[in-house]
Amino acid sequence: MILAEALLTALRDRGATEIFGIPGDFALPFFKVIEESRILPYYTLSHEPGVGFAADAAGRFNRGLGVAVITYGAGAFNIVNATAAAYAEKSPLVVISGAPGTGEGDRGLLLHHQAKTLDSQLRVFREVTCDQAVLDDAATAPREIARVLQSCRDHSQPVYIEVPRDMVRAEIGDIPDTEPMAHDADALAACAAEILEALHNADSPVMMVGVEIRRHGIEAKVAELARKLELPVVTSFMGRGLLANTDIPLIGTYLGVAGNPEITDLVENSDGLLLLGVILSDTNLGVSQRQLDLRKTIQALDGQVSLGFHKYQPIPLEALVDRLLASAETVRRRDIPDIDTNYPRGLEPDDEAITPTDIARGVNDMIDRHGAMPIAADMGDCLFTAMDIEHTQLTAPGYYAGMGYGVPAGLGIQATTAKRPLILVGDGAFQMTGWELGNCRRYGWTPIVIVFNNESWEMLRAFQPESTFNDLDDWRFAEMAPLLGGVGLRVRTRRELSDALAQAAEIQDRFVLIEAMLPRGAMSATLSRFVAGVKRLHGKAK
Repeated sequence: MILAEALLTALRDRGATEIFGIPGDFALPFFKVIEESRILPYYTLSHEPGVGFAADAAGRFNRGLGVAVITYGAGAFNIVNATAAAYAEKSPLVVISGAPGTGEGDRGLLLHHQAKTLDSQLRVFREVTCDQAVLDDAATAPREIARVLQSCRDHSQPVYIEVPRDMVRAEIGDIPDTEPMAHDADALAACAAEILEALHNADSPVMMVGVEIRRHGIEAKVAELARKLELPVVTSFMGRGLLANTDIPLIGTYLGVAGNPEITDLVENSDGLLLLGVILSDTNLGVSQRQLDLRKTIQALDGQVSLGFHKYQPIPLEALVDRLLASAETVRRRDIPDIDTNYPRGLEPDDEAITPTDIARGVNDMIDRHGAMPIAADMGDCLFTAMDIEHTQLTAPGYYAGMGYGVPAGLGIQATTAKRPLILVGDGAFQMTGWELGNCRRYGWTPIVIVFNNESWEMLRAFQPESTFNDLDDWRFAEMAPLLGGVGLRVRTRRELSDALAQAAEIQDRFVLIEAMLPRGAMSATLSRFVAGVKRLHGKAK
């Protein structure tokens, strides 16, 4: 089998369901094989950041591998930021770059798209991926492919594969089978026993779930564990949307000072807090009412488990959950507190100006009438508003906090799930990647897009209100939507928003962009509390 077909087959067999990319001269031979072999469907977008974000979201939702294919230099350096975001947020992204042929650098000439040296690109990607391979040797290529893809699955982080263009059709051997991360059975048993003992002895144990449980495809197992342990379960901020399709009594999302006070008290007063796949980031845990003492928590992530001063490694998360399931009956039973999440509903169809909370009300009303939709949210108040929307599958850059994720991520969701997504995005982020909506017509994608347009980088203004550089112009996005193949609706009042959401739900054959015009300074209550908490932590509160 030729190298390109072997690589594509290995990707498919390890959970990839599609490819996102942009061709370029060094990648043309590989794209030709992608198109002709039909091993995986492919979607070309308009700019490499969008390719990376779409592939990232697809990997998060299909619980397999997201795949981005780009060309050398000009394409690859464009996708570095999206790859860094996936690395930070533990998303299983495979970045494949075309490259100059194996002998092209021997002529004494600099090659177009080359930066400092021919391997500068590889060195850059070493910083934002967990494993890398350059497939410049037919004899070693099968082992390199197998190793790198296994690393992507084991660590749920991006990997980088470089394919010289003269190697695309090289004949190679079979891709060998690989084993997942090894672990010591006795250490695993001791670790699980210590966790269960700690939970049994705690007066107020709580389980907080984070993104790793989806990345490793174990949501169903974790739901079963939650039922057996009969513990209160919350998600982290980044884990919002987890366990949405299960029947466990999920209490809500922990947001520290920005969230429901009852949930905050429950988590922060717990003497047995099990952090299952929760990234220990400032956005997840750094805005607490009272600082969490991580030494008194049970942390299971990154292939290891920490309990106080005890550390077990390597302990794969799935193996740990399996072992806990086998012994869960030993935990003391407790009543689960009844906490009302109170998602806002009932949008008043009047002539008052729209607020972010009105958008949450309107979306919840739409969900009640038409059913849940997966959500892709960008960074900003659109993400904090999503915390007020009925718990459903959600992807967002909650830790890396980069802008531009929302629109391409929504397209990635629809490509990999065939479900119509809801995209929440601010006007600043839409200026970056919103134009990827122009690809919807080609592929039959039909997202509902709500643009929070306050003519401002409003979340930045919240931290530094005296500055004018956060001001943006009015780009009138709704008027551009028909030119991109969709429907555009610009709304200023709650009545207009209610009508637009009803209309969007009925239009099924194209994307609908609702441009919600918000007054500057209008923020969701959740973002207001978050900003106040961050300022207080940094000593800036007056």
